[in-house]
Amino acid sequence: MSTPLWTLAEIVTATGAVLDAPPAARGEDITGISIDTRTIDRGDLFVALKDVRDGHDFVGFAFEKHAAAALVRRGYVRQLGDRLLLRVDDPLKALEKLGIAARARLSPDARVIAVTGSAGKTTTKEMLRACLSAIAPGQTHASEKSYNNHWGVPLTLARMPADTRYAIFEIGMNHAGEITPLSRMVRPHVAIITTVAAVHLEHFASVEDIARAKAEIFEGLENVGTAILPADNPYLGILDEALRPGSGSLTFGIANAADIQLSSSVTGLGTAIVARRDGSLVSYTLGMRGEHNISNSLAVLAALDSIGLDGAKAVAPLARFTAPPGRGALIPLAIEGHQALLIDESYNANPASTRAALSVVGLTDRSTFSRRIAVLGDMLELGASSAQLHKELATAVVAAEVDIVLACGPMMKHLFDAIPPAIQAKSLWKPTASELAERLLAAVRGGDVVMIKGSNGMRLSILVEALKKRHTPVEPLG
Repeated sequence: MSTPLWTLAEIVTATGAVLDAPPAARGEDITGISIDTRTIDRGDLFVALKDVRDGHDFVGFAFEKHAAAALVRRGYVRQLGDRLLLRVDDPLKALEKLGIAARARLSPDARVIAVTGSAGKTTTKEMLRACLSAIAPGQTHASEKSYNNHWGVPLTLARMPADTRYAIFEIGMNHAGEITPLSRMVRPHVAIITTVAAVHLEHFASVEDIARAKAEIFEGLENVGTAILPADNPYLGILDEALRPGSGSLTFGIANAADIQLSSSVTGLGTAIVARRDGSLVSYTLGMRGEHNISNSLAVLAALDSIGLDGAKAVAPLARFTAPPGRGALIPLAIEGHQALLIDESYNANPASTRAALSVVGLTDRSTFSRRIAVLGDMLELGASSAQLHKELATAVVAAEVDIVLACGPMMKHLFDAIPPAIQAKSLWKPTASELAERLLAAVRGGDVVMIKGSNGMRLSILVEALKKRHTPVEPLG
């Protein structure tokens, strides 16, 4: 970085911190922000957040790794080796203030996009990153991983360089009222809602309430901003009603009439897409398959248009776009001179995204991949509807013509019991992912497509790693 991310004076002004440094300590400019000593870099400001673990226990490690300073609560007792400390009442609140200051210092010409939805948030955010990075390399900033919660959003803001031209933020929630303060920090010019579906029902009385919670993203929408809404979603009316006066909107859709409307698509290794926009046709290629990914790309096209770009040209990088790890990444595996295809969907799951992932399995060419295996773990936080929602996935399993189901978790037993006897006879259910590993490794052979999906808490990623360890991954597919 040619210029510092922050000077100490700027941080003090933004957060109200009190500097505490021994006489020999040397003040340094801050080149990054970190909350994790495992990934901290020289010159970072370490923010001692208290979550599952208390960051104050790791301040010493941060300085051992050459952190420039640490942001700590006022009552923190200095340890041997501690250097420059910035003391505040609450490190998380101070991080929020720093994030707000980062947003305020952007040029008026900069454009900020926020993405939420019951599924597809991260994929849509990464699509936007790919497109905008090609237009403004080095001046495009986006959330890392899924940093979309009460600490992830302010952290992403605080890490945003002052010369950022395009910024993309992912905003998530599992309770009502969580998106509003995050959207007000981000102050997006464009707010995308990818979809509304039955997720986090443990914390909501209905899907209608989920729609209202997602619509909180409009609370921070800048004046004359644009909302990007899913025309195919049954809760579109609720989203539309939640728009603030003066806000514009664009819809995107596949099945229903929309401002950005799918005209046609042809699936190969990726997807050739023709979209209709303002009466004209836009052709582009997406390096992914699946109707849900087509829908996400239409939302991206709408967002690019909304910030004044020629979306038809700006979406060109999507031809090289592939799914992130754990979110649909395609991993060919070499098995005894043949090839199997692993679809890694292990990061998260809800009814909508699981049905979408199964539909991708159903698109695979039987002449290349003759057998279809679905490895499914529980979808968490579905409340009283959980058993029924798991059971109802049986129709998606049948529609995708899945040959074998390997399921784990108490809720997935409801799916297992609901699948047709002919599939069940070749399938297996176990309480945990680790108990499926031996059967999975024994079952997979060349010519198989294996899709692994479950909520992150089910730890299905261990099955992905087990397959990759047993069978050599080869060149990823597009």
